[in-house]
Amino acid sequence: MQLRDYYNNKVALQLKEELKLDNVFEVPKLEKIILNIGVSDPTDPRQRKQVIANIVEQFEAIAGQKPMITVAKKSIAGFKLREGDPLGVKVTLRGKQMWGFIEKLIAVALPRVKDFRGVSKTAFDGQGNYSLGIEEQIIFPEVNYDKIERVRSLQAVFVTSTKNDEHALKLLESLGMPFEKEE
Repeated sequence: MQLRDYYNNKVALQLKEELKLDNVFEVPKLEKIILNIGVSDPTDPRQRKQVIANIVEQFEAIAGQKPMITVAKKSIAGFKLREGDPLGVKVTLRGKQMWGFIEKLIAVALPRVKDFRGVSKTAFDGQGNYSLGIEEQIIFPEVNYDKIERVRSLQAVFVTSTKNDEHALKLLESLGMPFEKEE
């Protein structure tokens, strides 16, 4: 069963009962996932463009859609940075791509992390959103290991419809996110 179908048929009904919600529209749901990689090296803009192009290719494989290149808004001489220089890559996933990514993350990528004990429960922002730092992009099987010039970390932000961190935690737990066990 696909994760989206599982959410619609089981998790939503279970959360409505468990959280004692009156209206079906109050049930927390996953709205979007934002993936981001920042690039601080190399300082030469021509080399950075090549690195960014490589990361764009990796992101297309991981996310299943073309990412956006983020650029510097102003020049900073101390960082050898000019306005318009590429700084990183980001992509916002919604709908089918979002559900496919979270399914792949939970079932394939996170179990490949060495000494994995679960993701932190403390990374909620107070508004019902969850941030997950992934230390290596190579945990995703789509990334071609031969084309990687350097292992990079990426950030995934899970944006939910609720403003309550406890409700968002219950949602992500119900979807199968492997949180750390409290000892």
